[in-house]
Amino acid sequence: MTPVTSMLQRLRTQLWIFRMLVGSRMLVPMSPAKYVRLIRVLREQGTNATTSFALAAVRRPKGPALIDERGTLSWQDLQDRSAALAAGLLELTGGPVEVVAILCRNHRGFVDALLANSRLGGSALLLNTGFSGPQLADVLEREGARVILYDEEFTDVVADARSRIDGLVEVLGWTESPVPTGVLSIEGLIASSAGQVPPKPATRGRVVLLTSGTTGTPKGARRSGGGADELAGMLEMIPWRGGETAVVAAPMFHAWGFGQLVIAATMTCTVVTRRRFDPEATLALVDEHRATALSVVPVMLERIMDLPAAVLDRYSLGSLRFVSASGSRMRPQSVLAFMDRFGDVVHNSYNATEAGQISVARPEDLRHAPDTAGKPVRGTSLRVIDDAGRDAGVDVVGRILVRGASPFDGYTAGAEKDFIDGYMVSGDVGRLDADGRLYVVGRDDDMIVSGGENVYPIEVEKVLGAHAAVREVVVIGVDDEAYGQRLAAYVVLSSDVSADDLKAHVRSQLAGYKVPRDVVRLDALPRNASGKIMVRELPAVTR
Repeated sequence: MTPVTSMLQRLRTQLWIFRMLVGSRMLVPMSPAKYVRLIRVLREQGTNATTSFALAAVRRPKGPALIDERGTLSWQDLQDRSAALAAGLLELTGGPVEVVAILCRNHRGFVDALLANSRLGGSALLLNTGFSGPQLADVLEREGARVILYDEEFTDVVADARSRIDGLVEVLGWTESPVPTGVLSIEGLIASSAGQVPPKPATRGRVVLLTSGTTGTPKGARRSGGGADELAGMLEMIPWRGGETAVVAAPMFHAWGFGQLVIAATMTCTVVTRRRFDPEATLALVDEHRATALSVVPVMLERIMDLPAAVLDRYSLGSLRFVSASGSRMRPQSVLAFMDRFGDVVHNSYNATEAGQISVARPEDLRHAPDTAGKPVRGTSLRVIDDAGRDAGVDVVGRILVRGASPFDGYTAGAEKDFIDGYMVSGDVGRLDADGRLYVVGRDDDMIVSGGENVYPIEVEKVLGAHAAVREVVVIGVDDEAYGQRLAAYVVLSSDVSADDLKAHVRSQLAGYKVPRDVVRLDALPRNASGKIMVRELPAVTR
């Protein structure tokens, strides 16, 4: 590529970015004074995951930023509260705060803690609300956290960390009753330090997102976040519009929910949320606030469509322009049922904590194949390779490699991701169809070898999940003395059906070696707070 060609290509890219940002109303005309203030914020804070909140406070200081069960906060309210909280934390610790651990559900306290960390120049460690006590303590010790802000309901969960970490500073977030005298709380620190602003930190605040940890201890992943090109690529696929209202039901500690929160701030969109997900209450929030966006994890969409028809009939969702989902596999029947009732608005994203947004299945893709992960966002390249490292053919399953606009800065514990020719090895396997749509078949280590045959459990899951009596299903490989490994299916049923009938259903569509020899009926599948199935908590099968 010649220098002139390269320059023209960069110019075309910049024009495309500008067009996308203007068309989405992310960029709007403002007074010269506001442009000066925006530049000042960028100079003072640089660009990080939370800079968008400060920029939104310049653009719409009195505009509604966050609505939770306790009311509405403006963008400037969030800035004032986070400054006071940061000043209070600094006074408590008497020095630099390197890691702020946050164990909160979706509410103002989570955002207060997140923004306060940025003002302190520390690393905000976003903790899974489903952690056990020992697991929480392990993560805090590994990440070097000495300050934790948590909701009152998690007091017992923090007990292990309290006993293992000397001088742990504890601050309560959400409480249902008045905070006892002498107990530190987010609201108390904000009130006592109101009007104070901490000194400018020596380092920029960062966010540490934890991997899901469905099969082991979650790792902390640092990502710098992308720039305008990554934002434009997302906006090209998902129709966010500046200044509108979004209901964010996805948990904000999770990479997906956190990303939706940050995008909303970038677009100065009002975020409506509630601490606990309730399927009917979520529909009510959309209608009440005339929300144009709804952000969920797939299991939430499934729970909504499990509601009785009479309940669903109460809500129109007429204002909704899109639903954005990510975080786990989507049940095809639920996706189609939602769109049949509320319109073709579902957008399913394939993301990774380490790579950000990789691909998006838009409504037309999901109508074509409801199990697809869609096409790569602009600026992201995908490859599917075989065992020899060559590009796999159309519809041939192989390892998924990703190269995106948003860099991965590594794991906090020092582990590294594998890269091949500049592409990150995602750890997933999948295939690309003739139109370039991606289909994720499973994790690289999900494949089992049963009697010499390669089997991907997700293929069997899809067949079982299509059975009218099956509400939820997960299929895994278990050890087998005769065959090396065999398949075990765990099902949650909506109506009675025998294990033999389910096996016959699989046998009618797949090869005999793909029929699970164990079918275990459960009342519910064990899931973490982001909806992913916790494989290690499934009951063992023996034979």
